[in-house]
Amino acid sequence: MSIEDANRRVLDYDPCRYGASRVFFRGPKKSLNGRYVAFLGGTETYGKFIEHPFPALVEAQLGLPCVNFGCVNGGLDVFLNDPDVLAITAKAEVTVLQILGAQNMSNRFYRVHPRRNDRFLTASRLMQSIYHEVDFSEFNFTRHMLKGVSEGAKERFSFVREELRAAWNARMVTLLGQIPGRKLLLWFADQPPPAQLPKASMGRDPMFVDANMVERLRQKVDGVTQVNLSKKALMSGTYGMRFSELDRPAAQSMLGPLAHQEAADALAQDLRPLLIKAEAEAEKRAR
Repeated sequence: MSIEDANRRVLDYDPCRYGASRVFFRGPKKSLNGRYVAFLGGTETYGKFIEHPFPALVEAQLGLPCVNFGCVNGGLDVFLNDPDVLAITAKAEVTVLQILGAQNMSNRFYRVHPRRNDRFLTASRLMQSIYHEVDFSEFNFTRHMLKGVSEGAKERFSFVREELRAAWNARMVTLLGQIPGRKLLLWFADQPPPAQLPKASMGRDPMFVDANMVERLRQKVDGVTQVNLSKKALMSGTYGMRFSELDRPAAQSMLGPLAHQEAADALAQDLRPLLIKAEAEAEKRAR
């Protein structure tokens, strides 16, 4: 085993919990005394295989604690079902919410695990009536299930896709409404928000979310940070990532350290004016 391979195996995510939350988040655990920025998101926010994910890089740039509530393969439900995390975001100077896909949340067609949102639990009677020929007991994960039904009966898949999009819109409005402070949406993907989704395929992450869906939320937040990744970041592959050989296929599908650096630079630029406003308002209240 080379030194490089040995080093790749020792990435410690230092998992921790906050309050009575049952979800383990990436550490090290941050103090919630004083000012801080909260980050809600999925695998990218968590920084799987990344030694210094973008929340940590933003912290270094701003000199302000950044609490990482990224959840591997998480969807919106994991945050809506966690009152302790929402209570922490209520006290944050700003909450950054990564735009997640619509596949990992419960809806009229199927139910997911309340914390491990990528885990498919059951199909509803409605789903079973549409796909009566499908044995849903064969599926354990949402992506695998959706891939199966989209390939087997493409003409019916539009019903599922539009339900997921509608559920995502409603769930995002609910989540944003439960975060009373300043909010910043983050689009962090290998392509800009699509103007139109492909009708007969799964599409790319964040799944089933298009530009219009993001735009409709703009009035409910203080800003939208869209990371326009450079060609170098997109072509860097797994360079600088830390993973075991068993995890190589998963790592190859993710954005690397350079993409995280570019996300941190864009976020820091958008966060600074919001933090200045928050500090000025706090000083005014203290007089």
